[in-house]
Amino acid sequence: TVKRDALVAIEKQWQSDWEQRGVFEVDMPEDDSVAPEALHDKHPKWMGTFPYPYMNGVLHLGHGFSVSKIEFAAGWERLQGKRALFPFGFHVTGMPIKAAADKIARELEMFGPEFAVPEETELEIQPSELSVDTAPKAGGNFCGKKSKLAAKTGNKKYQFQIMQDQGMSNAEIAKFADAEHWLQYYPPIAIDDLKAMGFKIDWRRAFLTTDHNPYYDSFAQWQFNRLRDMDKIKFGNRYTIWSAKDGQPCMDHDRQSGEGVDVQKYTCIKMQVLNWSEAAQAVIADILELKGKNVFMVAATLRPETMYGQTNCFVGTKLTYGFFQSSMSDEVYVITERAARNMAFQGLSPANGQVVQLGTISGQDIVGTKVNAPLSHYTDGVFMLPMDNVLATKGTGVVTSVPSDSPDDFATLRDLKKKAEFYGIQPEWVSGFEPVPVISTPAYGEMIASALCEELKINSQKDRDQLAAAKDIAYKEGFYNGIMSVGEFQGQTVQEAKPR
Repeated sequence: TVKRDALVAIEKQWQSDWEQRGVFEVDMPEDDSVAPEALHDKHPKWMGTFPYPYMNGVLHLGHGFSVSKIEFAAGWERLQGKRALFPFGFHVTGMPIKAAADKIARELEMFGPEFAVPEETELEIQPSELSVDTAPKAGGNFCGKKSKLAAKTGNKKYQFQIMQDQGMSNAEIAKFADAEHWLQYYPPIAIDDLKAMGFKIDWRRAFLTTDHNPYYDSFAQWQFNRLRDMDKIKFGNRYTIWSAKDGQPCMDHDRQSGEGVDVQKYTCIKMQVLNWSEAAQAVIADILELKGKNVFMVAATLRPETMYGQTNCFVGTKLTYGFFQSSMSDEVYVITERAARNMAFQGLSPANGQVVQLGTISGQDIVGTKVNAPLSHYTDGVFMLPMDNVLATKGTGVVTSVPSDSPDDFATLRDLKKKAEFYGIQPEWVSGFEPVPVISTPAYGEMIASALCEELKINSQKDRDQLAAAKDIAYKEGFYNGIMSVGEFQGQTVQEAKPR
């Protein structure tokens, strides 16, 4: 260690000398001997910078590796006689700091200033629980399973545990409930670390983003104002991942988990209730707010071009659905509570973000209800039927059925026809409702779902693996090679008809 200590002492000596003499401080040259336009020829310049590291923690090895590239370039340019400027900024905008501060505030409320966690809640999150990726796809790039934030935090469950691992006392951790404290705590540590590495940075030019640096903040405002004046950007609504709690978009690196998750666009199909099942009639009789209202089962689909082939509609018998007031005073939607919350921020509720639930009903009670399916060949209405794998976390919890093009729908409808009594339905709810040709493909004809079920030997809706494979084939074949067989866009390719 003697040699190491001697080398470190030399290192610190010269770093101190550089700082005292301002070796890396670069200013505009003052030289009256040349014309302004020739100034840069006589005194050539170079500038390099680094994407501002986010200040919700200390710098890590990845930062050091990336900064070293700019550091090397700055040193090389200095040796070439150039005025090499290397400024440095720290990123403190966005939601991660605010989200982490809110976590500390909540944990203080939950566990007190000593963060005394009851034993039964002292669990650690496994990395797999924070993952949104699976194994690398064939031919693709390898992608780690952890989100960027999860990679920083490890497998700790609580924010205070992450900070305890950094050697902080509980009293110090409590200060981080104030988002401003993060801005005071981590940037000085980052500066000390970068100085210890001997990086050639002009620290006079260091700054934090946001209005903590009025000059940089004004620069950012100027950029946006210029882009708006040039009609390059506009202010308004767009589809995005939204945090209802924080009242603003929640982008990739703002999330503890779910990095890479994007907006999923669905087309909602409003199916007005024509006749309620007996069980449903008993439920709605007690919901006075439904009197005089038009009630719609609202299904979400990724394939609106297939709606001509609707033969029925599915609900999950174990799910609970709600009657939700829509933006139209006389219309009520039957969907899951999760779907209602999402739709409330898309202009489909009485007021933005407002969910008005008038009552609830079980999926089992909905079975047997007759609804009008728009565009369907069966213009007198179709029936609500049970399906095993309807999820409350996907779409609206209401699934329209097109057995000509969906292997899942074909297999389920076939099961219901074979075992109507077993599934607790009346035979007339499925009798006479046959698949309707909607899309023709070169490989599978006009009934791709039945062809794939036969080819892959799918015998029931419980053959989940085969159905997943069949669904993938059917959707790709229909989209890339399909021709519309019916409706307004008959004869057009699916790719042409779908957006219309």
